[in-house]
Amino acid sequence: MAVAKFLSECDLSGKTIVPFCTHGGGGAGRSFSDVKKLCSDSVVLEGLSLKGSEVKNATPRISEWLHKIGIE
Repeated sequence: MAVAKFLSECDLSGKTIVPFCTHGGGGAGRSFSDVKKLCSDSVVLEGLSLKGSEVKNATPRISEWLHKIGIE
């Protein structure tokens, strides 16, 4: 809810949004689609969702994701 409030109150028009999240096993849910709705005047790139217990070993996956979306 805090992120949704921030996104709804800030003008991010024309900005590039790179969503990512960690979770306890339930996945990203609607998080990324909600970001797209709240930032309709922004470019929202493909998001990355990581299970919290997998973060410690996620460097290869993060690097692959960043390469895929053109950040790295």
